Amino acid sequence: MEIKYFDNAATTKISKEVLEEITPFMNQEYGNASSIHSLGRQSKKAIEEARKKVADLINCNSKEIIFTSCGSESDNTAIKGTAYALRGKGNHIITSKIEHPAILESCKFLENRGFNITYLDVNNDGFINLEQLNNAITNRTILISIMAANNEIGTIQPITKISKIAHSHNILFHTDAVQAIGNIPIDVQEMEIDMLSMSGHKIHAPKGVGALYVKYGIPFEKFIDGGHQEKNRRSGTENTSGIVGLGKACEIAKEHLDSHMFELEQLRDYYISQVEKTIPNVRLNGSLKDRLPGNANISFKLVDGEALVLELDKKGICASSGSACTSGDSTPSHVLKALGLDDDTANSALRISFSEENTKEDVDYLVDSLMESVEKLREYNDSLY
Repeated sequence: MEIKYFDNAATTKISKEVLEEITPFMNQEYGNASSIHSLGRQSKKAIEEARKKVADLINCNSKEIIFTSCGSESDNTAIKGTAYALRGKGNHIITSKIEHPAILESCKFLENRGFNITYLDVNNDGFINLEQLNNAITNRTILISIMAANNEIGTIQPITKISKIAHSHNILFHTDAVQAIGNIPIDVQEMEIDMLSMSGHKIHAPKGVGALYVKYGIPFEKFIDGGHQEKNRRSGTENTSGIVGLGKACEIAKEHLDSHMFELEQLRDYYISQVEKTIPNVRLNGSLKDRLPGNANISFKLVDGEALVLELDKKGICASSGSACTSGDSTPSHVLKALGLDDDTANSALRISFSEENTKEDVDYLVDSLMESVEKLREYNDSLY
């Protein structure tokens, strides 16, 4: 059976160009970048070249990039590192109710250690209220962290407006841009971002590598102690092949961003229109206008989302009922609940996320499969009552 992959928000396939770039660093140029011999120096040079490519994608100085193991580590480092570094100034952090668990769990961790956290509401499309944000700020607020684009519903927040509010009160601003990087333009200087998290496996680079942008002069405490790698900002032997892959993926993303956005928007909009035309009782979750180009989150009412994922899997279709990080959790999505959805509607959601490898014919097959699967599951549910 041919696999049709529509779960790119969970992870992406390593691109051919990235794979070719990283292979030598797995079996030939395998030196430790901290070693001073020739193999070590080659690895160090490759890391610095990759750092420059990552920096170029978001328009920052390469010295402001710290390589990590993933987006979650980047989020933890930004939130906890800033909190501890600025504890003498204040103990209040503002975030939203629809953040990734890496942010929410970090904030809960800090709450148990004396920090105060404000979790902002969102409207029916997933946008925070800028007035509520402004009113939540106190003289003890040290950090605002709002994700650039949501991993479940794809809603893109007004990041520049948020950062301006933060800076008008002399507060640092961090954004989890794991889903945004490579999918929409991100310019940390123009958008006035102080810290930004990204992950390799969301943009066709390997799993196990990420990066954290920290604007020069921003105080934060190191998250992992040990050696003096990353200019003593993140200890641990560098994942040279992963870093090289992330650099190559960022280079490709920058070069093809416009065409990438256009192609995915066409697939997304075609998919949404076909579903709404052919399947009754559906609800699009999140904003259609300010949405990631490849994201479509739709609730198929009177159907269990996980059951729908399994039915599609039988037809060779890979999709998701929500965030991969909460897979197996039977409770309704915290993101969809924050939009005001009832439990049944939230649990009936299916997230489709496209890549350039998907075609219009793939979408037609997906929609046909959805029609069959949704009808089957609804008939089965009716038979139980």
